[in-house]
Amino acid sequence: ASWDRVFVIYDAIQMGIPLARIHEITKIDLWFLRQYEELYQLEKQINQFKLATLPKDMLLEAKQKGFADRQIAHMLGCLESEVYQLREAMNIKRVYKLVDTCAAEFKAQTPYYYSTFESEVERPDGTRYVANDSEVSDRKKVVVLGSGPNRIGQGIEFDYCCVHGVLAAAECGYESIMINCNPETVSTDFDTADKLYFEPVFWEHIYDIIKHENPVGVIVQLGGQTALKLAEKLDKYGIKIIGTSFKALDLAEDRGSFSNLLRENNIPFPEFGVAETADEALALSDHLNFPLLVRPSYVLGGQGMKIVINKQELEEHVVDLLRKIPNNKLLLDHYLDGAIEAEADAICDGEDVYIIGIMEHIEPCGIHSGDSNATLPPFNLGELVMQQIKDHTKKIALALNTVGLINIQFAIKDEVVYIIEANPRASRTVPFIAKAYKEPYVNYATKVMLGAKKVKDFKFNPQLEGYAIKQPVFSFEKFPNVNKNLGPEMKSTGESILFIDSLKDDAFYDLYARRKMYLSK
Repeated sequence: ASWDRVFVIYDAIQMGIPLARIHEITKIDLWFLRQYEELYQLEKQINQFKLATLPKDMLLEAKQKGFADRQIAHMLGCLESEVYQLREAMNIKRVYKLVDTCAAEFKAQTPYYYSTFESEVERPDGTRYVANDSEVSDRKKVVVLGSGPNRIGQGIEFDYCCVHGVLAAAECGYESIMINCNPETVSTDFDTADKLYFEPVFWEHIYDIIKHENPVGVIVQLGGQTALKLAEKLDKYGIKIIGTSFKALDLAEDRGSFSNLLRENNIPFPEFGVAETADEALALSDHLNFPLLVRPSYVLGGQGMKIVINKQELEEHVVDLLRKIPNNKLLLDHYLDGAIEAEADAICDGEDVYIIGIMEHIEPCGIHSGDSNATLPPFNLGELVMQQIKDHTKKIALALNTVGLINIQFAIKDEVVYIIEANPRASRTVPFIAKAYKEPYVNYATKVMLGAKKVKDFKFNPQLEGYAIKQPVFSFEKFPNVNKNLGPEMKSTGESILFIDSLKDDAFYDLYARRKMYLSK
Protein backbone atom coordinates (compact mmCIF):
# COMPACT_ATOMS: atom_id res chain seq x y z
CA ALA A 1 0.00 0.00 0.00
CA SER A 2 1.33 3.44 -0.88
CA TRP A 3 1.45 6.37 1.55
CA ASP A 4 -1.25 8.25 -0.40
CA ARG A 5 -3.69 5.35 -0.57
CA VAL A 6 -6.44 7.09 1.42
CA PHE A 7 -6.33 10.11 -0.89
CA VAL A 8 -6.46 7.96 -4.00
CA ILE A 9 -9.53 6.15 -2.63
CA TYR A 10 -11.19 9.50 -1.90
CA ASP A 11 -10.44 10.62 -5.46
CA ALA A 12 -11.92 7.38 -6.78
CA ILE A 13 -15.17 8.02 -4.90
CA GLN A 14 -15.25 11.58 -6.27
CA MET A 15 -14.89 10.13 -9.77
CA GLY A 16 -17.95 7.96 -9.19
CA ILE A 17 -16.24 4.57 -9.07
CA PRO A 18 -18.61 2.18 -7.23
CA LEU A 19 -17.68 1.21 -3.67
CA ALA A 20 -17.99 -2.46 -4.61
CA ARG A 21 -15.27 -2.00 -7.24
CA ILE A 22 -13.00 -0.14 -4.80
CA HIS A 23 -13.56 -2.93 -2.26
CA GLU A 24 -12.69 -5.53 -4.89
CA ILE A 25 -9.38 -3.79 -5.66
CA THR A 26 -8.33 -2.73 -2.15
CA LYS A 27 -10.04 -5.38 -0.01
CA ILE A 28 -10.98 -2.58 2.40
CA ASP A 29 -14.22 -3.40 4.20
CA LEU A 30 -17.28 -1.66 2.78
CA TRP A 31 -18.08 -0.18 6.21
CA PHE A 32 -14.91 1.93 6.03
CA LEU A 33 -15.49 2.85 2.40
CA ARG A 34 -18.95 4.14 3.32
CA GLN A 35 -17.29 6.47 5.83
CA TYR A 36 -15.23 7.89 2.97
CA GLU A 37 -18.39 8.31 0.95
CA GLU A 38 -20.13 10.13 3.81
CA LEU A 39 -17.26 12.61 3.98
CA TYR A 40 -17.41 13.16 0.24
CA GLN A 41 -21.18 13.73 0.32
CA LEU A 42 -20.78 16.26 3.13
CA GLU A 43 -18.03 18.03 1.20
CA LYS A 44 -20.36 18.26 -1.83
CA GLN A 45 -23.06 19.84 0.31
CA ILE A 46 -20.69 22.40 1.85
CA ASN A 47 -19.44 23.36 -1.62
CA GLN A 48 -22.93 24.62 -2.46
CA PHE A 49 -22.75 27.36 0.20
CA LYS A 50 -20.81 30.52 0.88
CA LEU A 51 -19.42 31.54 4.26
CA ALA A 52 -22.40 33.79 5.00
CA THR A 53 -25.00 31.15 4.12
CA LEU A 54 -23.47 28.00 5.65
CA PRO A 55 -25.99 26.53 8.14
CA LYS A 56 -24.85 26.01 11.72
CA ASP A 57 -25.82 22.34 11.80
CA MET A 58 -23.77 21.65 8.67
CA LEU A 59 -20.70 23.40 10.07
CA LEU A 60 -21.08 21.47 13.33
CA GLU A 61 -21.40 18.19 11.41
CA ALA A 62 -18.27 19.01 9.40
CA LYS A 63 -16.30 19.66 12.57
CA GLN A 64 -17.64 16.52 14.23
CA LYS A 65 -16.52 14.51 11.22
CA GLY A 66 -13.01 15.89 11.40
CA PHE A 67 -12.87 18.60 8.74
CA ALA A 68 -10.29 21.24 9.64
CA ASP A 69 -11.12 24.95 9.41
CA ARG A 70 -8.56 25.13 6.61
CA GLN A 71 -10.38 22.45 4.60
CA ILE A 72 -13.75 24.11 5.12
CA ALA A 73 -12.25 27.45 4.10
CA HIS A 74 -10.99 25.86 0.89
CA MET A 75 -14.50 24.55 0.12
CA LEU A 76 -16.10 27.93 0.83
CA GLY A 77 -13.44 30.00 -0.91
CA CYS A 78 -12.53 32.05 2.16
CA LEU A 79 -9.81 32.35 4.79
CA GLU A 80 -9.23 29.83 7.57
CA SER A 81 -9.54 32.65 10.11
CA GLU A 82 -12.99 33.52 8.73
CA VAL A 83 -14.21 29.97 9.31
CA TYR A 84 -12.82 30.15 12.84
CA GLN A 85 -14.65 33.44 13.46
CA LEU A 86 -17.87 31.92 12.14
CA ARG A 87 -17.47 28.97 14.50
CA GLU A 88 -16.95 31.33 17.41
CA ALA A 89 -20.03 33.36 16.46
CA MET A 90 -22.09 30.17 16.24
CA ASN A 91 -20.61 28.90 19.53
CA ILE A 92 -19.19 25.81 17.82
CA LYS A 93 -16.18 25.27 20.03
CA ARG A 94 -13.92 22.39 20.89
CA VAL A 95 -14.59 20.69 24.17
CA TYR A 96 -12.17 18.38 25.91
CA LYS A 97 -13.01 14.96 27.22
CA LEU A 98 -11.09 12.87 29.72
CA VAL A 99 -9.56 9.66 28.39
CA ASP A 100 -10.85 6.85 30.58
CA THR A 101 -7.60 5.13 31.55
CA CYS A 102 -9.46 2.83 33.94
CA ALA A 103 -11.76 1.19 31.35
CA ALA A 104 -14.85 2.30 33.32
CA GLU A 105 -13.98 -0.02 36.24
CA PHE A 106 -13.73 2.99 38.51
CA LYS A 107 -13.57 6.75 38.05
CA ALA A 108 -10.50 7.91 36.13
CA GLN A 109 -8.59 10.88 37.53
CA THR A 110 -5.82 11.15 34.93
CA PRO A 111 -5.55 14.59 33.26
CA TYR A 112 -5.38 13.12 29.76
CA TYR A 113 -7.65 14.83 27.22
CA TYR A 114 -8.83 14.67 23.63
CA SER A 115 -10.99 17.19 21.81
CA THR A 116 -14.34 16.83 20.14
CA PHE A 117 -17.35 18.88 19.08
CA GLU A 118 -20.69 18.32 20.78
CA SER A 119 -24.20 19.59 20.31
CA GLU A 120 -25.44 22.02 22.94
CA VAL A 121 -27.52 20.67 25.82
CA GLU A 122 -30.37 22.73 27.27
CA ARG A 123 -30.62 23.15 31.04
CA PRO A 124 -33.98 23.27 32.86
CA ASP A 125 -33.65 27.06 33.10
CA GLY A 126 -33.37 27.35 29.32
CA THR A 127 -29.64 28.10 29.12
CA ARG A 128 -27.53 25.99 26.80
CA TYR A 129 -24.08 24.53 27.38
CA VAL A 130 -21.57 21.97 26.13
CA ALA A 131 -19.92 19.73 28.72
CA ASN A 132 -16.15 20.16 29.07
CA ASP A 133 -14.06 17.80 31.22
CA SER A 134 -10.93 19.96 31.19
CA GLU A 135 -11.13 22.33 34.13
CA VAL A 136 -8.80 25.31 34.04
CA SER A 137 -6.81 26.05 37.20
CA ASP A 138 -5.57 29.45 38.33
CA ARG A 139 -1.91 28.32 38.35
CA LYS A 140 0.74 29.74 36.02
CA LYS A 141 0.88 27.45 33.01
CA VAL A 142 3.41 26.60 30.33
CA VAL A 143 2.56 24.72 27.13
CA VAL A 144 5.20 22.45 25.60
CA LEU A 145 4.66 21.52 21.95
CA GLY A 146 5.69 18.01 20.96
CA SER A 147 6.91 16.82 17.58
CA GLY A 148 3.94 14.70 16.56
CA PRO A 149 4.37 11.32 14.87
CA ASN A 150 7.81 9.77 14.66
CA ARG A 151 9.22 9.96 11.16
CA ILE A 152 12.54 10.37 9.44
CA GLY A 153 14.13 13.59 10.66
CA GLN A 154 12.05 13.77 13.79
CA GLY A 155 12.13 10.89 16.19
CA ILE A 156 12.31 9.95 19.80
CA GLU A 157 15.12 12.45 20.48
CA PHE A 158 12.59 15.26 20.64
CA ASP A 159 10.39 13.24 22.95
CA TYR A 160 13.35 13.14 25.35
CA CYS A 161 13.63 16.92 25.10
CA CYS A 162 9.90 17.47 25.68
CA VAL A 163 9.82 15.21 28.74
CA HIS A 164 12.78 16.95 30.37
CA GLY A 165 11.32 20.33 29.45
CA VAL A 166 7.98 19.46 31.06
CA LEU A 167 9.71 18.25 34.23
CA ALA A 168 11.85 21.39 34.39
CA ALA A 169 8.76 23.61 34.05
CA ALA A 170 7.14 21.73 36.92
CA GLU A 171 10.28 22.22 39.03
CA CYS A 172 9.96 25.96 38.39
CA GLY A 173 6.43 25.96 39.80
CA TYR A 174 4.47 26.00 36.54
CA GLU A 175 1.55 23.80 35.63
CA SER A 176 2.98 21.91 32.68
CA ILE A 177 0.76 21.23 29.68
CA MET A 178 1.95 18.83 27.00
CA ILE A 179 0.45 18.80 23.50
CA ASN A 180 1.40 15.82 21.38
CA CYS A 181 -0.28 13.04 19.43
CA ASN A 182 2.15 10.13 19.44
CA PRO A 183 1.15 7.21 21.68
CA GLU A 184 4.64 5.69 21.38
CA THR A 185 6.29 8.39 23.48
CA VAL A 186 6.98 9.13 27.13
CA SER A 187 5.73 12.70 26.69
CA THR A 188 2.24 11.29 26.10
CA ASP A 189 2.27 9.15 29.22
CA PHE A 190 -0.59 10.44 31.34
CA ASP A 191 1.64 11.04 34.37
CA THR A 192 4.46 13.00 32.68
CA ALA A 193 2.85 16.45 32.50
CA ASP A 194 0.26 18.03 34.79
CA LYS A 195 -2.06 18.00 31.78
CA LEU A 196 -1.79 16.13 28.51
CA TYR A 197 -3.75 17.04 25.40
CA PHE A 198 -3.54 14.17 22.94
CA GLU A 199 -4.01 16.40 19.91
CA PRO A 200 -2.34 16.95 16.52
CA VAL A 201 0.49 19.48 16.58
CA PHE A 202 -1.56 21.57 14.17
CA TRP A 203 -2.41 25.26 14.48
CA GLU A 204 -6.18 24.98 14.84
CA HIS A 205 -5.88 22.49 17.71
CA ILE A 206 -3.01 24.34 19.39
CA TYR A 207 -4.81 27.68 19.28
CA ASP A 208 -8.01 26.28 20.79
CA ILE A 209 -6.07 24.73 23.68
CA ILE A 210 -4.16 27.96 24.30
CA LYS A 211 -7.40 29.96 24.37
CA HIS A 212 -8.87 27.44 26.79
CA GLU A 213 -5.88 27.25 29.16
CA ASN A 214 -4.46 30.80 28.84
CA PRO A 215 -0.81 29.87 29.54
CA VAL A 216 1.94 32.41 30.21
CA GLY A 217 3.68 31.12 27.10
CA VAL A 218 4.54 28.26 24.77
CA ILE A 219 7.83 26.38 24.40
CA VAL A 220 8.50 25.53 20.74
CA GLN A 221 12.22 24.75 20.96
CA LEU A 222 11.87 21.16 22.15
CA GLY A 223 9.54 19.68 19.53
CA GLY A 224 11.79 19.81 16.49
CA GLN A 225 10.86 21.43 13.19
CA THR A 226 7.14 20.63 13.56
CA ALA A 227 6.77 22.75 16.69
CA LEU A 228 9.12 25.40 15.34
CA LYS A 229 6.93 25.92 12.26
CA LEU A 230 4.11 27.09 14.54
CA ALA A 231 6.21 29.93 15.96
CA GLU A 232 5.14 32.37 13.24
CA LYS A 233 1.43 31.85 13.95
CA LEU A 234 2.00 32.10 17.70
CA ASP A 235 3.84 35.39 17.22
CA LYS A 236 1.18 36.70 14.84
CA TYR A 237 -1.58 36.02 17.37
CA GLY A 238 0.34 37.64 20.21
CA ILE A 239 1.06 34.43 22.10
CA LYS A 240 4.33 34.53 24.01
CA ILE A 241 7.05 32.19 22.78
CA ILE A 242 9.15 31.16 25.75
CA GLY A 243 12.87 31.35 25.04
CA THR A 244 14.28 32.49 21.71
CA SER A 245 11.88 34.87 19.95
CA PHE A 246 10.22 34.19 16.61
CA LYS A 247 12.25 37.02 15.09
CA ALA A 248 15.48 35.20 15.95
CA LEU A 249 14.10 31.82 14.85
CA ASP A 250 13.07 33.29 11.51
CA LEU A 251 16.38 35.10 11.10
CA ALA A 252 18.27 31.82 11.42
CA GLU A 253 16.02 30.20 8.79
CA ASP A 254 16.18 33.13 6.36
CA ARG A 255 19.44 32.49 4.57
CA GLY A 256 19.85 36.04 3.32
CA SER A 257 19.37 37.68 6.72
CA PHE A 258 21.44 35.02 8.46
CA SER A 259 24.32 35.48 6.02
CA ASN A 260 24.26 39.22 6.68
CA LEU A 261 24.55 38.45 10.39
CA LEU A 262 27.54 36.18 9.72
CA ARG A 263 29.15 38.83 7.53
CA GLU A 264 28.73 41.48 10.23
CA ASN A 265 30.48 39.17 12.70
CA ASN A 266 33.29 38.23 10.29
CA ILE A 267 32.26 34.58 10.27
CA PRO A 268 32.96 32.69 7.01
CA PHE A 269 30.22 30.85 5.15
CA PRO A 270 29.98 29.17 1.73
CA GLU A 271 28.82 31.37 -1.13
CA PHE A 272 25.08 31.10 -1.54
CA GLY A 273 22.04 32.38 -3.37
CA VAL A 274 18.26 32.26 -3.02
CA ALA A 275 16.02 31.31 -5.94
CA GLU A 276 12.28 31.06 -6.40
CA THR A 277 12.29 29.80 -10.00
CA ALA A 278 14.38 27.47 -12.12
CA ASP A 279 15.61 30.42 -14.21
CA GLU A 280 16.87 32.22 -11.10
CA ALA A 281 18.62 29.04 -9.94
CA LEU A 282 20.37 28.58 -13.29
CA ALA A 283 21.49 32.21 -13.29
CA LEU A 284 22.89 31.86 -9.76
CA SER A 285 24.88 28.77 -10.72
CA ASP A 286 27.01 30.86 -13.10
CA HIS A 287 28.76 32.66 -10.26
CA LEU A 288 28.33 30.17 -7.38
CA ASN A 289 30.12 27.42 -9.32
CA PHE A 290 29.35 23.71 -9.09
CA PRO A 291 28.96 21.50 -7.12
CA LEU A 292 25.94 23.11 -5.45
CA LEU A 293 23.86 22.04 -2.48
CA VAL A 294 20.19 22.76 -3.26
CA ARG A 295 17.70 22.82 -0.39
CA PRO A 296 14.21 24.15 0.25
CA SER A 297 13.41 26.33 3.29
CA TYR A 298 11.65 25.09 6.43
CA VAL A 299 11.95 21.37 5.79
CA LEU A 300 12.41 18.36 8.02
CA GLY A 301 15.37 15.98 7.94
CA GLY A 302 16.98 17.47 4.85
CA GLN A 303 13.87 16.72 2.79
CA GLY A 304 14.47 17.61 -0.84
CA MET A 305 18.16 18.44 -0.40
CA LYS A 306 20.54 17.36 -3.13
CA ILE A 307 24.06 18.03 -4.34
CA VAL A 308 24.05 18.81 -8.07
CA ILE A 309 27.09 18.94 -10.32
CA ASN A 310 25.80 20.55 -13.53
CA LYS A 311 23.01 22.73 -14.92
CA GLN A 312 20.91 19.82 -16.15
CA GLU A 313 20.81 18.25 -12.68
CA LEU A 314 20.12 21.66 -11.14
CA GLU A 315 17.20 22.41 -13.46
CA GLU A 316 15.62 18.97 -12.99
CA HIS A 317 15.90 19.12 -9.20
CA VAL A 318 14.62 22.70 -8.87
CA VAL A 319 11.61 21.99 -11.11
CA ASP A 320 10.85 18.86 -9.07
CA LEU A 321 11.14 20.74 -5.76
CA LEU A 322 8.89 23.60 -6.85
CA ARG A 323 6.31 21.09 -8.06
CA LYS A 324 6.31 19.32 -4.68
CA ILE A 325 6.67 22.44 -2.49
CA PRO A 326 5.18 25.42 -4.38
CA ASN A 327 6.18 28.99 -3.43
CA ASN A 328 9.19 27.77 -1.47
CA LYS A 329 12.44 29.71 -1.42
CA LEU A 330 15.27 27.48 -2.56
CA LEU A 331 18.73 27.90 -1.08
CA LEU A 332 21.75 27.25 -3.27
CA ASP A 333 25.08 26.88 -1.48
CA HIS A 334 28.47 26.26 -3.01
CA TYR A 335 29.30 22.76 -1.79
CA LEU A 336 32.71 22.52 -0.11
CA ASP A 337 33.88 19.25 -1.61
CA GLY A 338 36.14 17.22 0.66
CA ALA A 339 35.36 19.23 3.78
CA ILE A 340 35.02 17.81 7.29
CA GLU A 341 31.69 18.36 9.04
CA ALA A 342 31.23 19.15 12.72
CA GLU A 343 28.49 20.54 14.92
CA ALA A 344 28.15 22.26 18.26
CA ASP A 345 25.26 22.48 20.72
CA ALA A 346 25.08 25.23 23.29
CA ILE A 347 22.89 26.84 25.94
CA CYS A 348 22.59 30.62 25.88
CA ASP A 349 20.70 33.01 28.16
CA GLY A 350 21.23 36.07 25.97
CA GLU A 351 24.37 37.06 27.88
CA ASP A 352 26.47 33.95 28.44
CA VAL A 353 27.00 30.87 26.29
CA TYR A 354 27.95 27.39 27.43
CA ILE A 355 28.90 24.89 24.73
CA ILE A 356 27.56 21.55 25.89
CA GLY A 357 29.28 19.51 23.19
CA ILE A 358 31.19 19.57 19.91
CA MET A 359 30.91 16.54 17.63
CA GLU A 360 32.94 15.62 14.57
CA HIS A 361 31.32 13.60 11.80
CA ILE A 362 33.22 10.57 10.58
CA GLU A 363 31.64 10.70 7.11
CA PRO A 364 32.59 13.53 4.72
CA CYS A 365 30.64 16.77 4.59
CA GLY A 366 27.49 16.29 2.53
CA ILE A 367 26.02 13.38 4.48
CA HIS A 368 23.04 14.54 6.53
CA SER A 369 23.99 14.95 10.19
CA GLY A 370 21.28 12.46 11.15
CA ASP A 371 22.85 9.79 8.91
CA SER A 372 26.47 10.29 9.87
CA ASN A 373 28.49 8.61 12.57
CA ALA A 374 29.90 11.28 14.87
CA THR A 375 32.29 11.33 17.81
CA LEU A 376 32.07 13.25 21.05
CA PRO A 377 34.52 14.87 21.59
CA PRO A 378 36.05 15.37 18.09
CA PHE A 379 38.75 12.90 17.11
CA ASN A 380 40.72 14.83 14.51
CA LEU A 381 40.25 18.59 14.91
CA GLY A 382 43.23 20.73 15.86
CA GLU A 383 43.34 23.54 18.41
CA LEU A 384 42.96 26.26 15.76
CA VAL A 385 39.80 24.66 14.35
CA MET A 386 38.34 23.96 17.79
CA GLN A 387 38.88 27.56 18.85
CA GLN A 388 37.16 28.82 15.69
CA ILE A 389 34.18 26.54 16.39
CA LYS A 390 33.91 27.83 19.96
CA ASP A 391 34.26 31.47 18.90
CA HIS A 392 31.73 31.17 16.07
CA THR A 393 29.23 29.35 18.30
CA LYS A 394 29.34 32.02 20.98
CA LYS A 395 29.15 34.89 18.50
CA ILE A 396 26.17 33.41 16.64
CA ALA A 397 24.26 32.45 19.79
CA LEU A 398 24.58 35.99 21.15
CA ALA A 399 23.92 37.68 17.80
CA LEU A 400 20.66 35.73 17.46
CA ASN A 401 19.66 36.67 21.03
CA THR A 402 19.28 32.97 21.76
CA VAL A 403 17.53 32.06 24.99
CA GLY A 404 17.72 28.31 25.37
CA LEU A 405 19.36 25.80 23.05
CA ILE A 406 21.13 26.29 19.73
CA ASN A 407 22.75 23.87 17.29
CA ILE A 408 25.29 25.04 14.70
CA GLN A 409 26.72 22.94 11.88
CA PHE A 410 30.15 23.60 10.40
CA ALA A 411 32.17 22.63 7.34
CA ILE A 412 35.94 22.66 7.82
CA LYS A 413 38.26 23.00 4.85
CA ASP A 414 41.92 24.02 4.86
CA GLU A 415 41.73 24.82 8.59
CA VAL A 416 38.94 27.36 8.00
CA VAL A 417 35.60 26.79 9.74
CA TYR A 418 32.56 27.71 7.62
CA ILE A 419 29.00 27.93 8.90
CA ILE A 420 26.49 25.64 7.21
CA GLU A 421 23.46 26.55 9.31
CA ALA A 422 22.26 27.42 12.80
CA ASN A 423 19.12 26.12 14.48
CA PRO A 424 18.08 27.94 17.69
CA ARG A 425 16.29 24.91 19.10
CA ALA A 426 16.96 21.49 20.58
CA SER A 427 18.69 19.30 18.03
CA ARG A 428 18.62 15.53 17.77
CA THR A 429 22.16 15.46 19.22
CA VAL A 430 21.26 17.13 22.53
CA PRO A 431 19.90 13.93 24.17
CA PHE A 432 22.99 12.08 22.92
CA ILE A 433 25.34 14.62 24.48
CA ALA A 434 23.31 14.69 27.70
CA LYS A 435 23.52 10.92 28.04
CA ALA A 436 27.20 10.78 27.10
CA TYR A 437 28.19 13.50 29.58
CA LYS A 438 25.62 12.48 32.24
CA GLU A 439 24.28 16.04 32.43
CA PRO A 440 20.58 17.15 32.26
CA TYR A 441 21.18 19.81 29.62
CA VAL A 442 17.54 20.08 28.49
CA ASN A 443 16.49 20.66 32.09
CA TYR A 444 19.05 23.46 32.36
CA ALA A 445 18.05 24.98 29.02
CA THR A 446 14.34 24.98 29.89
CA LYS A 447 15.02 26.80 33.16
CA VAL A 448 17.02 29.35 31.16
CA MET A 449 14.10 29.76 28.71
CA LEU A 450 11.70 30.33 31.60
CA GLY A 451 14.01 32.95 33.09
CA ALA A 452 14.34 30.96 36.31
CA LYS A 453 18.10 30.50 35.91
CA LYS A 454 21.09 31.96 34.11
CA VAL A 455 23.85 29.92 32.49
CA LYS A 456 26.28 30.93 35.24
CA ASP A 457 23.93 29.47 37.89
CA PHE A 458 24.68 25.91 36.81
CA LYS A 459 27.71 23.88 37.84
CA PHE A 460 28.47 21.99 34.65
CA ASN A 461 30.41 18.79 35.22
CA PRO A 462 30.49 16.63 32.08
CA GLN A 463 31.78 13.12 32.67
CA LEU A 464 33.05 11.01 29.79
CA GLU A 465 36.08 8.77 29.65
CA GLY A 466 37.19 8.15 26.10
CA TYR A 467 34.72 8.81 23.28
CA ALA A 468 31.01 8.46 22.64
CA ILE A 469 30.08 7.63 19.05
CA LYS A 470 26.65 8.45 17.64
CA GLN A 471 25.68 5.67 15.25
CA PRO A 472 22.69 6.03 12.93
CA VAL A 473 20.21 3.17 12.64
CA PHE A 474 18.76 2.40 9.22
CA SER A 475 15.73 0.31 8.29
CA PHE A 476 16.76 -0.62 4.77
CA GLU A 477 15.88 -4.28 5.35
CA LYS A 478 12.24 -3.22 5.81
CA PHE A 479 12.35 -1.04 2.69
CA PRO A 480 14.39 -3.07 0.20
CA ASN A 481 13.65 -0.76 -2.74
CA VAL A 482 15.00 2.37 -1.04
CA ASN A 483 18.26 3.74 -2.42
CA LYS A 484 20.91 3.03 0.22
CA ASN A 485 23.26 5.77 -0.94
CA LEU A 486 23.62 8.52 1.63
CA GLY A 487 23.54 12.23 0.92
CA PRO A 488 22.10 15.48 2.30
CA GLU A 489 18.58 14.00 2.61
CA MET A 490 18.15 12.03 5.84
CA LYS A 491 17.34 8.30 5.70
CA SER A 492 18.11 6.95 9.18
CA THR A 493 15.26 6.00 11.48
CA GLY A 494 17.10 6.19 14.79
CA GLU A 495 20.48 6.19 16.47
CA SER A 496 22.50 4.35 19.06
CA ILE A 497 25.39 5.29 21.31
CA LEU A 498 28.73 3.47 21.43
CA PHE A 499 31.32 4.17 24.11
CA ILE A 500 34.98 3.45 23.35
CA ASP A 501 38.06 4.02 25.49
CA SER A 502 40.34 5.19 22.69
CA LEU A 503 40.56 5.70 18.94
CA LYS A 504 42.48 2.42 18.73
CA ASP A 505 39.24 0.57 19.30
CA ASP A 506 38.35 -1.78 16.43
CA ALA A 507 34.82 -0.35 16.30
CA PHE A 508 36.18 3.09 15.44
CA TYR A 509 38.57 1.67 12.83
CA ASP A 510 35.65 -0.14 11.20
CA LEU A 511 33.47 3.00 11.07
CA TYR A 512 36.32 5.11 9.72
CA ALA A 513 37.16 2.56 7.03
CA ARG A 514 33.53 2.50 5.83
CA ARG A 515 32.98 6.26 5.93
CA LYS A 516 32.68 6.68 2.14
CA MET A 517 31.01 3.37 1.32
CA TYR A 518 27.51 4.73 0.74
CA LEU A 519 28.36 8.31 -0.20
CA SER A 520 26.24 9.71 -2.99
CA LYS A 521 25.54 13.12 -4.42
